[in-house]
Amino acid sequence: MEETQSQNLFKRYVTGVVCSIVALVCIFFGGAPLILLVLTVILIGSKEYVKILRMKGFHPSFSIIAFVGIIICLLVGIQRIDLIPAALVWGTIFSFLIVLFMGRQPYIANVATTELGFLYGALLPCHIVLTRQIGIDIKTMGAFIYEPSEGFFLTMFTFLCILVTDTGAYFFGKRYGKHKLSAVISPKKTVEGAVAGTILSIGVCMMGVFYTELTLLECIIGGFIITIFAQLGDLSESLIKRDAGVKDSSNILPGHGGFLDRCDSYIFALPVAYYYFTNFTHGNNFINVFVIYVKSLIDAHF
Repeated sequence: MEETQSQNLFKRYVTGVVCSIVALVCIFFGGAPLILLVLTVILIGSKEYVKILRMKGFHPSFSIIAFVGIIICLLVGIQRIDLIPAALVWGTIFSFLIVLFMGRQPYIANVATTELGFLYGALLPCHIVLTRQIGIDIKTMGAFIYEPSEGFFLTMFTFLCILVTDTGAYFFGKRYGKHKLSAVISPKKTVEGAVAGTILSIGVCMMGVFYTELTLLECIIGGFIITIFAQLGDLSESLIKRDAGVKDSSNILPGHGGFLDRCDSYIFALPVAYYYFTNFTHGNNFINVFVIYVKSLIDAHF
């Protein structure tokens, strides 16, 4: 029994290291390598998602999910964010049409799970490309390979935060965990592991003052927000699997399961990190804009 656990731990460690190295290389270069990585995650993750939902009796359309996912990823890659709503609209329309004419019982749940598929499995993960593009205008670059920029360092900040959260929560929870974080959804996760992952993550994120333009307070707040949503993303993917009665999304990654199992913490944390950076630290501060707007309303009426 102990030998089997040691082998699984070794497989998990090796797989984690290999996946991290591939991700870091793609993040460093950005552009085409990062887009190809995200496309790979979208396609394989969507396949796993559809397989899980079919275990539950639903039949989301993999074709629609994959097609919309590819379109969204390419639009993000060329910085045409303005066209993403159109892709979502057409994806929604075709989600209905394919259910109406696919020959199966036209359950509305199949439409809903198809739409959830390209939102959950494509739109949210694409935010890593958006974060990598902060401070870069591809129209002036003229190449797919980007030099390290503030977007690169913010992406690394986010990546390290999530990585430490997962690693700290897993090992600390496995050794010292006694109180279940969610006995129904994910019985192996513990409160002790979640707290340890959060503390370690914030500690690592504080080092962001040395390689990003973030202040110490912004690093702490960012680290706290990212680690919380990383753990919520993990639990949310566990919710999908638990509801379908599935242990792992697949067995493609030894020691981890499937791509969804490996990337679940990133799905919620990536968009949260991006909007934190663009609305509070590296863009128009949302709070300041709101205060100015309220003040203008007051001045206009009084």
